Amino acid sequence: MPAASPPALAAVKLNDLRAPGAVLLVSCYELGHQPMGLASPLAALKAAGLAPAALDYAVDGFDGEKVRGARFIGISVPMHTALRLGLRFAERAREINPDCFLCFYGLYAQLNAEYLYERGADAVLGGEYEQALLDLTTHHSPLTTQHSPPIPSRDQLPSLDRYARLEWNGEHRLAGYVESTRGCKHLCTHCPIPPVYHGRFTVVSADAVLADIRRQVASGAAHITFGDADFLNGPGHALRIARALHAEFPTLTFDFTAKIEHLVKHRGLLPDLGAMGCLFIVSAVESLHPEVLRHLRKGHSREEATEAVHLARAAGITLRPSLVPFTPWETLESYIELLEWVAREELIEAVDPVHYSIRLLIPPGSLLLDSPAMIEHLDGLDRAALSYRWRHPDARMSHLQEQVAVVVEAAEAAREPYGSTFSRVRDLAYAALGEAPPPLPERAEPVVKPPRLTESWFC
Repeated sequence: MPAASPPALAAVKLNDLRAPGAVLLVSCYELGHQPMGLASPLAALKAAGLAPAALDYAVDGFDGEKVRGARFIGISVPMHTALRLGLRFAERAREINPDCFLCFYGLYAQLNAEYLYERGADAVLGGEYEQALLDLTTHHSPLTTQHSPPIPSRDQLPSLDRYARLEWNGEHRLAGYVESTRGCKHLCTHCPIPPVYHGRFTVVSADAVLADIRRQVASGAAHITFGDADFLNGPGHALRIARALHAEFPTLTFDFTAKIEHLVKHRGLLPDLGAMGCLFIVSAVESLHPEVLRHLRKGHSREEATEAVHLARAAGITLRPSLVPFTPWETLESYIELLEWVAREELIEAVDPVHYSIRLLIPPGSLLLDSPAMIEHLDGLDRAALSYRWRHPDARMSHLQEQVAVVVEAAEAAREPYGSTFSRVRDLAYAALGEAPPPLPERAEPVVKPPRLTESWFC
């Protein structure tokens, strides 16, 4: 998926790129996971006869020697944070290797293609980037046929003990990461995937997924994260993989991401998934306000969010809601109701505190830019910030978001218990309303930390 027609490759020649390290692939951030944005294209390039080098900038920092030796540098940017880091990396790379061919690839590359070309990128590629990278580095004509991503190559990446771990029952376990599908069939307006995949998703073969898991288990992984945008986009495919995984590795645990709508629709799968080792599910609840859910096209109601929590719990699975509580349509009252719901449903330990502070991000190409309900709140594109500015109609909400962001950032740095952070956020919300917070509901049982990864999930 090229985001635009790249300029000619000029001095980059096939023979040059066959030399070891002539192609350098760089990951900037993948939420603490060993980066799929390197592992998958590394396999494709190696299969084509190249000898690419790899660098995880988030883990190992800037490597001037690798940068100086590269003629082609591909920077993986699957999310907003990664792109901001990637721009810094690219600037330093240009300083010490001004003649290299610089390519950005991934979801946020395609969304910000115009800006990246202005900043000196030679090529910008979208979500299905393996073949496009091959086309660039081997001078093949672009292929239009669908292809399945290769079995990822991880031998050049930092070891799993350098990445996020599963925290469960007072222990930390090495965690691997795979993808069984790419893209998503849904069109949530705030998500970066629909502008790139347009409601499509592709399946990665079960054999390739399981082969990747075997390699990671051999490297010490005791838990696997399925990083699909929605593991239940193809429920039959998901169940086949989970069954094969459990049959081969009965003690291996896993987690995945799925929409509330899918958890309710496919409720019959949850007991089986729990029995096969699913510890938790991340689900984009985002808000409980009907207007917010409608504008974001979430496809669920507050009642269904509550039902999904209970369905997962009955199957022995923790539901970990993700939230986007600061949008133009969220009110101070509905924000407080969201917090009260978290407390009432005994989810305080299941919500990473960063989610209480997340403000709607609107990148170029976002489906929200076509929404009349959003347009009235926009205040222009901040090109350097890679997003559109927007104003909340209630100044109290803007001030509260800033306060909450400071609190959760400090709490994360201090490793403060989730319950303490939640209480402080709740106090701020009620103070903004000019009321004293009522007592929190009594817990029927002692607080138990549910399973989680040591790196907070966010979009």
